[in-house]
Amino acid sequence: MPPLTDDEALSSATQGDKTAFGRLYDKYAARIYNYVYYRTGSTQDAEDITSRVFFRAMRHITNYTDRGVPFSAWLYRIAHNLVANWHRDSSRHQEVELEDGYRASKSEEHPEVALLESEEQQALMRLIRNLPEERQQLLILKFVEHMSNAEIGEIMDRTEGAIKSLYHRTLLSLREEITKDTTGSFSLDMFGELPSEE
Repeated sequence: MPPLTDDEALSSATQGDKTAFGRLYDKYAARIYNYVYYRTGSTQDAEDITSRVFFRAMRHITNYTDRGVPFSAWLYRIAHNLVANWHRDSSRHQEVELEDGYRASKSEEHPEVALLESEEQQALMRLIRNLPEERQQLLILKFVEHMSNAEIGEIMDRTEGAIKSLYHRTLLSLREEITKDTTGSFSLDMFGELPSEE
């Protein structure tokens, strides 16, 4: 029997087919977990919230209506709401653990280079976590999930043009904060692709 397509799995899941929902879970769980992890900085909370996202989705899947946006957008919206509640309820902004903040892509890389890159990533995460919530969400969807402006617009319920404008303003804001930074946390070439102010 050939595997179900997303549309077929979704159609079956909305009819109460738990196996079909399981296939959707298998496809999207890692992506939702990554999104939640970058929003919370905690593996434990990311695991908890991710399971709550899918529990909520499973509870309401029979009421799901296709409105022309991808199923994943619905999951990201659930995740966004649960993360917002997490921040509101806990009033905590955790940092990404040092051991999780850096994953070496080349085992032969010099330890000092790895340490500097890890410190830069930690500093960047601190800057990002100080941004307004919608800008954090935008950067995570853009750089972690590698989504297009159109896909991000579907999740954030905005036009593609509005996302492009928000993205540009967000990068300029980050550039300004990096320029003001006096800690020496950022190398000069790390943010070379940020747009210049025109």
